[in-house]
Amino acid sequence: MPTTPSQSRPLPSGGTVRPITRWGTPVMHRELADVTVFDDELRTLVRDMVATMYAAKGVGLAANQVGVDLKVFVFDCPDDDHEQVTGVVCNPVLQLPEGRDRHLEDDDEGCLSLPGAFTGCARPDQAHVTGVDENGEPVEFRGTGLLARCLQHETDHLFGTVFGDRVPERARKKLYKQHQELADGYPDDWPVTIIVDDAVIER
Repeated sequence: MPTTPSQSRPLPSGGTVRPITRWGTPVMHRELADVTVFDDELRTLVRDMVATMYAAKGVGLAANQVGVDLKVFVFDCPDDDHEQVTGVVCNPVLQLPEGRDRHLEDDDEGCLSLPGAFTGCARPDQAHVTGVDENGEPVEFRGTGLLARCLQHETDHLFGTVFGDRVPERARKKLYKQHQELADGYPDDWPVTIIVDDAVIER
């Protein structure tokens, strides 16, 4: 029986971990610039984003989360079939189910730009993203489960929306309270510096 080919695209390695930008910083709350130049500077950014995502133990990261005003995100996330899918998307176009095909999943969601805080956020259980990679080559990803949530979450970032914008005010206040209670565990330059069992590790 033939297997379905993986939709994963390899992620570049060798990047440098950068500090993660927090909610409240202006670049987190506005639509970013389209990627128009596919050069070594962009490829360095993507490598650094991948390194930062892994250092923070996240499943996705958008460029404004390292303070850069460009529509690009990276991800490494499982779908409902437990297939680990990786990729880079510049200038994403997100398509979501409509009508009878639209089913919402209300599951816990968090954000590396508000580390330590989680709350339920209802999103469609499927997502389809098209765009180009860091070399300008077309890419396409279809997600279910956590991958669908990730593709929506990261695309949102590039248009200035944090997931706290999608939850009721009471839940949003709870998010900020959770983050504040855990803030001592996340230095300003996290994850360049991480704290593990009160020990400080600098990268």
